[in-house]
Amino acid sequence: MANTEIDYRPSYLAAAVAATAVFVLYLLTLAPSTAMWDTSEYIAAAYVLGLPHPPGNPLFVLIGRVFSELPLGSLGVAVKINVLAALTSAVAAGMWFLVAERVLVSWLPERWQRITGGALATVIGATAFTVWNQSVVNEKVYTVSLMGLAIVSWLTVRWCDDPDGPAADRTLVLIAYLLGLGNANHMMGLLAAPAVVVAVLVRRPDMLLRWKMYLAIGGAFLLGNTPFLTQPVRAAHYPAINEGEPTTWSAFWYNFNRGQYGKPSVFERQAPFGGQLGMYWLYFKWQWLRDAAGRHTIPQAMMATLYMLLGLVGGWVHWKRDRKSFWYFGTFMFTLTLLLITYLNFKYGYSQCTAMGNLPGIPCEVRDRDYFFLVSFSAWGVWVALGLVYVWEVIAALIGSENVKRGKEYYQIPTRRAWLRTSWVLVIVFVPLVTNWSAASRAGQTDTRDFAHDLLDSVEPYGILVTVGDNDTFPLWYAQEVEGIRRDVVVANTSLLNTDWYVRQLIRRPVYEYDSLTGPAIYRGHAWPKPTGSPLHMTIDEANALPPSLEIREPQLFKAAGITATIRPQVLARADIVVLRMIRDDFPRRPVYFSRTAGSYPQDLGLDSYLLSQGLARKLLPQLPVASRDTMDVQGEGMLDVNRSRWLWDHDFQAPASLARRSLWVDRASVGIPYLYIASAATLADAEQSLGNTAEANRLSADAQAIATSTGLEGLFTAPPTQPVIPMQPESQATKMIDTAKAKPKPPASPRKKPARP
Repeated sequence: MANTEIDYRPSYLAAAVAATAVFVLYLLTLAPSTAMWDTSEYIAAAYVLGLPHPPGNPLFVLIGRVFSELPLGSLGVAVKINVLAALTSAVAAGMWFLVAERVLVSWLPERWQRITGGALATVIGATAFTVWNQSVVNEKVYTVSLMGLAIVSWLTVRWCDDPDGPAADRTLVLIAYLLGLGNANHMMGLLAAPAVVVAVLVRRPDMLLRWKMYLAIGGAFLLGNTPFLTQPVRAAHYPAINEGEPTTWSAFWYNFNRGQYGKPSVFERQAPFGGQLGMYWLYFKWQWLRDAAGRHTIPQAMMATLYMLLGLVGGWVHWKRDRKSFWYFGTFMFTLTLLLITYLNFKYGYSQCTAMGNLPGIPCEVRDRDYFFLVSFSAWGVWVALGLVYVWEVIAALIGSENVKRGKEYYQIPTRRAWLRTSWVLVIVFVPLVTNWSAASRAGQTDTRDFAHDLLDSVEPYGILVTVGDNDTFPLWYAQEVEGIRRDVVVANTSLLNTDWYVRQLIRRPVYEYDSLTGPAIYRGHAWPKPTGSPLHMTIDEANALPPSLEIREPQLFKAAGITATIRPQVLARADIVVLRMIRDDFPRRPVYFSRTAGSYPQDLGLDSYLLSQGLARKLLPQLPVASRDTMDVQGEGMLDVNRSRWLWDHDFQAPASLARRSLWVDRASVGIPYLYIASAATLADAEQSLGNTAEANRLSADAQAIATSTGLEGLFTAPPTQPVIPMQPESQATKMIDTAKAKPKPPASPRKKPARP
């Protein structure tokens, strides 16, 4: 009979080793460049010390700027900031190790058993798909939030052990400061606050009577929020990325409260709560076997059910064995799941809608939102580890057990030999490491950066490029501001053009010199006059006076240079007005292009018949294009400049090669990017075949097939390659403004009346 005293000392060294192992895993699968969605925006904003979309994430911007300047040899800015994501997630994994080990202290007598439990929590939480995938590229700021919440969790669990101890008050003040600091990174940083309050009420209710502690905690929380004070100062210097432009109190407060998005009340459900729970369950299934190709749905559901049951068992064991810390962690898990689902109030998930056949009338998100539950999936690893250790203990007890005295109590637990002989049960924790590797890894992926390069090079020097969404805009910001690629091109995003600050940003934007030596060789040998000012010939005051919308009740003629376009009756949003003004003010002195990701947008303005496809963009011409050997009318695409497009594909484009190296395109919401290349190659192949160039047509067809195969898009599209490319979904930013303006016609605003400013 063994006699074992309880050893409460945390295994910091073992936790550090576990976190280091996770960090190495993330480095092995780290993205070497930028990626889709918000990645480029955040990397570029950190690099230029700018302001990303509201609320601006000032803590991340400051930390990201520091990481962008780290002396890490020849590593680029993107890699350095991606390392930040890997490091913060690895630190969080170490914190979950400590939390799991601490819960096991009141349960298992030997340190090696508790260290094993902590290691299980680390592996499970770190290899969950969303956690892993978000930790190898800085797509969001959420890995910084994850680290902060994990540290707060560990501090609170320790505080629950001794709420009356000499360091207890200082620990609470530190927790309040970290919560404030987390809020300065993202509102997600506050998710631990309800659980901390519950823990304090249960473990030390007399805190309610200590007004001095209120002051200390409130002061610490406000101090943590002070990074927000950098925003008005930096915004007043007009950095290249200055979203919201919070230079006044009203603009700052509007930004801080994310008023731009117009999120409905939680009582106005955007989808049935059951559907929102279904979204969470879908994303939960992804964590343990991310089956992007849809070939293993049954094993995926089985794995998810197993991990859900193990987590629920772990929560029950936590309640039974260590109720002191359960009050915090149980509330924390409730906040990360049911409460968060209620608060976020999402529409049906993108993949949910795809599975339902995108039925008309069903409100759908434009992308999958699994990243909002990143902390939930990461922390769930603690309970799965506790549940697995409990199952392990039950199985081991069938092999052999012994009595152990802990304090004054006797416990019957498995023998060491029994533990070791049944350790095979732990192999389950390594399944996500194997099944998620290809889907979560971003090693070697440069296609997003290469796409930005290709799209910018499709535009002639000093051109204006009209884009519509995040994925055809943010990568261009990264390419221009971080890597200095084609800064002469003015990128005009229609989602953002519905805000007043973005119009002012375009007016203030400097005219950058075109470098013919780094640009495509096909543009050399031609004089490209450098513009002398903004593509919008208006003052800031005139820009502020632009109406938010303009109702066109009858067909209107729009004339500029040689263009005569008919605008059908509709409600023009501010973006439409600005695009037409740029054409009127600076065309054809500046070439005007529409990204081919814009879909039918030019048609809405009556301009589609004046467009000529060149590479990944469509050039606006001052006269109707005429069909010839090098200018072909392609069904579904319009007029195609065969010679220019072929040259760009053969001698300049970089993404076809990087896309062909991909193992899978996991994110189905952004497949419009690889499909754009598939369609481009297939369209060029058709053109070459019609010209009698069979060998060239076969080569281009092979290029299209290689991209389709590598990205897993074979058979995903049933339309022939010459059909219109799937347009980019306008994500975040001012999308709601566009929808509101077009759904609810408004009378034209008086040009003398300044619209309300954010």
